[in-house]
Parts: sequence; C-alpha cells; structure tokens
Amino acid sequence: RLSNKKRIVDFISKGTGDSFFSVLHGFYEEVKQEWVGEGRRIEDFEQDGPKILIILDNASIHKKAEILEKIAQEMPNIVLEFLPPYSPDYNLIELVWHSALVWHSAKEFIANRLFESIEDLEALVHNLLNEGQLVINWDRKIKNKGNTVNAI
Repeated sequence: RLSNKKRIVDFISKGTGDSFFSVLHGFYEEVKQEWVGEGRRIEDFEQDGPKILIILDNASIHKKAEILEKIAQEMPNIVLEFLPPYSPDYNLIELVWHSALVWHSAKEFIANRLFESIEDLEALVHNLLNEGQLVINWDRKIKNKGNTVNAI
C-alpha cells in the first residue's frame, strides 16, 4: 500500500476462486475497519471510501465469472485490473519472488529450503516484505520464454 508500504502476506490452503475471494474479503474488511477507525461512518464507506485497485495476473482462480460477480456485488470499492496474458515483465511480483527465492539480504538461499511449518515460511515472507529484509535488484528484467519465466 502506498500510504504505509504495508504488504499483505496470506497463505491459502488451496488455490481456488473461493480462497481468492476469502483473502480479498479479509483485506476489504481490514480497509473498512481502518476507515471507521479514522472517525468515519461505515455507512459512508462504499460511497466515500477509497477505491482499491488490485492488479492481477491471469490465473484461473482470479478470473472465475461467479467470483468476479460476487466481488463486484460485495466489495464495490475494489477495482480489478488484469495484466496482459503472458507478460511476466509487467508483473512486479515476479521480480520480488525471484529476489526472495534466490537470495535475500541475510545471504541465505530460500529456494529449495525445508521449513518446519507454514508459520515459519509465513514469518520469513513477512520479514522480507514488511520488515525491509528483501533487497530487490530493480534493474533485473524478467523475460518470458514460452511457459516459463526466467530472470535475466
């Protein structure tokens, strides 16, 4: 988020449209509570609250018609935009994941590492994204080669 640089780390048990909706709904409710916490009325949120732009890749769980309709009905302040197909070079998360999975500031490889629990992995990702431990090589370009993504 631009205002406080907060990133959300949420692990889902299964990559489904319902789990995608659940994560989005939790985020939406958090934004609403922040809105109310600033002294505003919850009744005014949909009309006067912030518009939330979420840029998504074209994963099938993001594009299910019934889920998109449910998001539009229940979370009208959310605006979903989709990247062009096969365009990892536009998807900044590819750069973040490459930096996080290959090498991070503690000089440890994260890829191919066994974690004792999902909580350990979640804590590491939180530290990387929210505690300033991730060093991103912003000059790195992502290149699409068929169905694979390679950082060059």
